[in-house]
Amino acid sequence: MPKLTDHGERRAQIAEALLRIAGSRGLHAVTMRSVAAEAGFAVAVVQYYFESKEKLLLFALQHLAQRVGERVRERLAEAGSNASPLRVVEAVLAQAVPADEESRIFHLVYTAYAVLSVTDPALAAQPFLDAPDQMQTFVADRLREARDAAEVAADLDPETEAAGLLAMSAGLGTSVLLGQRSAEQALDILRYHLARIAPPDIPNADTARAAHEPNAGHREARPT
Repeated sequence: MPKLTDHGERRAQIAEALLRIAGSRGLHAVTMRSVAAEAGFAVAVVQYYFESKEKLLLFALQHLAQRVGERVRERLAEAGSNASPLRVVEAVLAQAVPADEESRIFHLVYTAYAVLSVTDPALAAQPFLDAPDQMQTFVADRLREARDAAEVAADLDPETEAAGLLAMSAGLGTSVLLGQRSAEQALDILRYHLARIAPPDIPNADTARAAHEPNAGHREARPT
């Protein structure tokens, strides 16, 4: 008896092929034919699932957003259910640093989509553009919890701090993509700034600061 085709899996395979092309050659290199070749399918198969390149791009964007969300949840799970609010913030910010090949592709393609959406109304209308706002709200809420738990200064502005930290982590991620610094150096910078918002006069701040010091864990710093 012939094996039934899993259409969801087939769509995911096509989307993954698109991401590999976009990650290695750029989003401009994506065509129905190039995606079909990368996925190992006939062009007719890709056309069966996606009537146009636009629909293929939109689905791949949704697939990308889902995969990025999964990685964020994995980082939060690694931090542990009892992790302090600042530890959760660190886990979220670290996701912006492309530390492996998969995350490098994710960030490169996500950035390409964001730039393309400036001139493409169909992409601009997609909910993926709401993700930064949602992430800022999440980080601000965790910083508010950290303030209530006396992990950070009582006068800290969670919304402003969240916006600044996320902007910094995004910039650091881009600098890693461009080869300006290593992922380890970018993570050290993130930890350094998190340590700065836990001033010395707060109880146990020295312990928190030591945990977030650059080169924690005896990592050797590298020149930029």
